[in-house]
Formats: sequence, C-alpha cells, structure tokens
Amino acid sequence: MKSPRDKRRDNRAQPPRKGGSAPTPVRPRDEPRPVATAESAPESNAAARKIVRREGALPAERLPVILEVAPNDDYALLDSGNGEKLEQYGPYRIVRPEGQAIWQRALPAKEWNNVDAVFTGDTDEEGMGRWRFPKAPLGETWPMRHDGIDYLGRFTSFRHVGVFPEQASHWDHMAGLIRDARRPVKVLNLFGYTGLASLVAARAGAEVTHVDASKKAIGWARENQEIARLTDKPIRWICEDAMKFAEREERRGNAYDIILFDPPAYGRGPKGEVWQLFEDLPALTDICRSILTPKPLAVVLTAYSIRSSFFAIHALMRDTFAGMGGVVESGELIIREKSAGRALSTSLFSRWLAK
Repeated sequence: MKSPRDKRRDNRAQPPRKGGSAPTPVRPRDEPRPVATAESAPESNAAARKIVRREGALPAERLPVILEVAPNDDYALLDSGNGEKLEQYGPYRIVRPEGQAIWQRALPAKEWNNVDAVFTGDTDEEGMGRWRFPKAPLGETWPMRHDGIDYLGRFTSFRHVGVFPEQASHWDHMAGLIRDARRPVKVLNLFGYTGLASLVAARAGAEVTHVDASKKAIGWARENQEIARLTDKPIRWICEDAMKFAEREERRGNAYDIILFDPPAYGRGPKGEVWQLFEDLPALTDICRSILTPKPLAVVLTAYSIRSSFFAIHALMRDTFAGMGGVVESGELIIREKSAGRALSTSLFSRWLAK
C-alpha cells in the first residue's frame, strides 16, 4: 500500500493516518481516501504472514541521526511559529499550518502578509477552495526545481504541494550510493507519491520501479518525468497496493538493491486493501528484506505523523536485518529555518545501510 505529512496520498489516507483507537493526524498526499475504522476495516493483508525473528548478529547502530535540509535557491523555510510556517518554493511564498511550530514567529507581520498563497483550511474539503491567493489567482501547478531536476509544484486540497523537501537528505544519499556502486542498480520506491525520489534515482543511473496506490499520484509522477526531461530513463510506474506488489515480487523472485518506503499511518489500496502502520509495517519490512539482491545497498523507511519514537522503528529495522551486517541509522528529518535558525522536525526515519 502506499504514498503523501498529516502526509500523502495514495495509500495515505486522508486526514487520519494509521494508528490506534484514537487516530493521529494524517499526512494525506493527494485526494481524499476512505480511512479504515475499527468497525469496518477488513483484516490487513499482512495478518497472515508469519514473521520469524532473524538469526545472526544485529547490525551496528548509529542514533540519533539528524538529517537536515538547509535553505537553498529551490526551497527555504523562511520562518515559523504560532502553528504555521512561511516557505519559499521557487518564485512563490506560501503559508501553511504547522502544528509543531509552537514557538513565536521571528519575522514581522509584513513578511507573513507578503505571500502568494495561504492554506486556509476553513472552506470546502475539496478542490482549490482551501487555498487563498492574496496577490493574484494561481493555477493548480507551478514550475519547481530540485538540484537541477524540474518538476511541478501543486496546490492540493490537503495543504501539500507535491513535494516533501526534507526528503532531500535521503535523495542525495541514495544518489551517491547509486553512483558509487559502479554497477547496475535497481531501486524500488514504495508509496512513491509524485516521484521526486524516483527521478533522482533514475538520473543517478538506477533502474527504478515506482509504486503508488493513487492513480492521481502516478499521473503527477509521470508528468514530472516529462517536465524533468527524463523520459529516456528506465522508470516503471505501477499503480497498486504496496504490500500486494511487494508480496508478488517476493513470489516472483524479483530483487532490488535499494528500497525506499514511506507508508501512511492509515490507508487503503485501490481495491480497498487496508493498511495500518503498527500492524502491517513489520510484515512489509520483512518482505523488503526478502526482495533484496545478494549485494544490496540500502533500505530506507520514513514515518510521518505517528505517536511513536524513532527507537521503535530503529529496533524493528535492526531485528529485520539481523545477520546482514551493515548499520542501522535512525533519527529525525528536520528543516532548518532561515529567520532564526530553529529546527522544524518533520518525520522519523530509520535506514539500513550495507556499508
């Protein structure tokens, strides 16, 4: 199952993600999807998988690891506070809600008022009505760039803009692994959303399989490939439930050198498959290990909007990759603010590295 912070899309359920009896805020990444409830949710696909603890020594560990994105010409967190954030995306200044910004703003009101788009959240749940444009009406999309890769930013009805800039730390690291391997590398991007990670991997020389349960997200991703002038790069775009796809790859004996997965807390696949993070993540992580090549490079897990510590996913990853050597790094992804230098934490992560 799949891909969006409050997050993403596809499998990413809408406002609520997966969790427990009291759902945590979700990070939807595109159109609204029904969320599983205790009364209606069918048993998850992973429930039947018997997971046996792996033998062998646990990988080495590094924690906490804080991966930081600093302001740059493509993106900058200009300021934050009072439950909101002021961002610069290419030519546009945008104000969006940010629940973790419980401090006071550093910039004066005139800076916060001089913006191109504000997510209001006080109008209809659907469509562009959730955005207000103080200067001039803007279209749904606008040109953006990450490290020389052109793509389209988008004003979605869930306050997201089609990209999660804090992921740049993972993208840069992955691109380095691909280039340094000096051999063909296969990358699997589960819950891939609008495709920036897939484009970065493909540009670095990898053969990429991009999976997302949202047809809309897949369409956006394919459009971004054209905008980025990377249509000659080998990317397979798969609209499917991430868990089912991974299980089928296991049965087929297909394998990957790098696996990225960024699951929602709650979600449904295209055929009503139910994803619940704490119930299903161990099984999907186990499958990810089983579909690695004999000489894998990395497995990267990111978790948004969950009531947990990174120690939980850190322990899961170390247990899952027991006997494989390498190291598990876990911590948080943060964005460094331009105004006062404060760090805005966006998500937890854990990644296994072969070296």
